[in-house]
Amino acid sequence: MSQGASWVGSSLPYLTPRSNGQPEAWGAEAAARGRRGGQRIVAAGEVPADAEVAGLLGVREGEPVVVRRRIIELDEEPCELTDTYYPAEIARGTPLGRTGKIRGGAVTLLASLGHVGVRVQEEVTAHMPDPEQRTALRLAPDEPVLRLARTTWDADDRPIQADIMIMPAHRQRLRYELRIG
Repeated sequence: MSQGASWVGSSLPYLTPRSNGQPEAWGAEAAARGRRGGQRIVAAGEVPADAEVAGLLGVREGEPVVVRRRIIELDEEPCELTDTYYPAEIARGTPLGRTGKIRGGAVTLLASLGHVGVRVQEEVTAHMPDPEQRTALRLAPDEPVLRLARTTWDADDRPIQADIMIMPAHRQRLRYELRIG
């Protein structure tokens, strides 16, 4: 991040479908703060679910899932690595399995397919990055990362999306606000 400040992130904008014509959430959030947010989709397609992804999506290990692997950028600097997984029966044959950008973002596309998230669970841990993560995020050897694993369920209590995000710890502050009842 070129301006040296940490980013305060909230999950809600990334869980809400966008209205017709609205830009995707990350670009809009960065622009509202006078910054440039972007992403590079480095890979997309079907892969066998590893044990963690299978558990998050409620599928069998090895079952096909669709993944979108992205490098999220702020002011043209990498600030997050995100792998987003979808059950194959939801995402197969849709733009989710291709490397092109999706107008309004993936959550908006999912909603248009009849899959709207109503419940989310996030788990945040910290660790030292592996060499690939360190290189992609341009980190020094002693800089830890935060790992956020998020699962989104629809109204039928079916997992529709799982995200695994890796972020430089010293550049992030996560903010959660919960309303009960």
